[in-house]
Amino acid sequence: MPAVLGADLRVPVKGGTLTGYANLDYAASAPCLEPVSAAVAAALPAYSSVHRGAGYASQLTTARYERARRVVAAFVGARPDDAVVFTRNTTDATNLLARCLPEDATVVVFDTEHHASLLPWPRKVRLAPPAFPGEAVRAADDALARIDGPKLLAVTAASNVTGELWPVAALAHIAHRHGARILVDAAQLAPHRPLNLTALGLDYVAFSGHKLYAPFGAGALVGRRDWLSAGDPYLKGGGAVRQVGEDEVDWHDDPEPRHEAGTPNVLGAIALAAACDALTATGWTPLVREEQRLIARLRAGLAGIDGVRELSLWGPDHPRVGIVSFTVDGHPAREVAETLSAEYGIGVRDGKFCAHPFVRHLLGAREGGCADGTDSAVRASIGIGTTDEHVDRLIAALRDLARRPAQAR
Repeated sequence: MPAVLGADLRVPVKGGTLTGYANLDYAASAPCLEPVSAAVAAALPAYSSVHRGAGYASQLTTARYERARRVVAAFVGARPDDAVVFTRNTTDATNLLARCLPEDATVVVFDTEHHASLLPWPRKVRLAPPAFPGEAVRAADDALARIDGPKLLAVTAASNVTGELWPVAALAHIAHRHGARILVDAAQLAPHRPLNLTALGLDYVAFSGHKLYAPFGAGALVGRRDWLSAGDPYLKGGGAVRQVGEDEVDWHDDPEPRHEAGTPNVLGAIALAAACDALTATGWTPLVREEQRLIARLRAGLAGIDGVRELSLWGPDHPRVGIVSFTVDGHPAREVAETLSAEYGIGVRDGKFCAHPFVRHLLGAREGGCADGTDSAVRASIGIGTTDEHVDRLIAALRDLARRPAQAR
């Protein structure tokens, strides 16, 4: 396993002592892999502008930047003619695609989506959370059948709330049967499972480096060129144009320069590629095996605590990545998260996880209430660097917390 930076981080806890940090917030931002940090450090001495410089440093940096594009394409199993546009993150990538949709396009999206996939679309049809995977396929089938003109199905590959895996191959088949395209939000899948755009029949995938152990501000949109080539340039400036005259601008047809105006985040792209290289070199079999062992240990521990309820859309046996969200009876999510940090040195996430409609659906009106009366939950997420001790510490802390008197509300 590649090592992560910060594995030896010590944090203050109640009583004034220091303890080793148990980072269980990977779904928000994963720590940096050591090979990623090393790749960035190696690139820094020759860092220069890309694409337009004649000097050696510029040529070398350009080569590293374009190599990063090829590495990312291979990592997601892109087709030979697919575009790889570097973005800031998944949200940036989906907003870019939204700007490039045909003018009369309609997007079908489930209310289970992260806001990055739920909000950017000018015209959309929102579908209720499906009761089981087959219902998701049928609902998408029905919705797409009623839409004329260009259409896109936007769906997550792995939920950022529950970790549950979505049937993206079946959804891609349905989309194509209706002449639609499919965008998959792979932000939570890419760090945990192999992704093959070609084999799954996907048209576009979007993901973020900061969730893929490369927290240097880069993400990617990978997919078919035609909509991206026809869409208005995402940013209008240097690099996106071939020629500027007095009255006309000749924009690049190639979507990569067309949508990467200005000086791009070169180091972010190099970091993202280094993370892809590191995960590929490690191999998915040991990564998945270790994650599944740890998440099973965590879920079994949570199930043994009275008052703790795990959130799930499709039941406890449905396959998932290393994410689990839960509530603790009588204890608001923010109180739980703050107590875990202050007393036990554990980092988790609380709130609605940028998926407000989905979390409200999972919680209902009476559970997980915050002080402001809204619904929220606690999310623990794991990855490379998570240990048995981290998991066991969280379980022991929650067992202790669940025994405490409920907070008056």
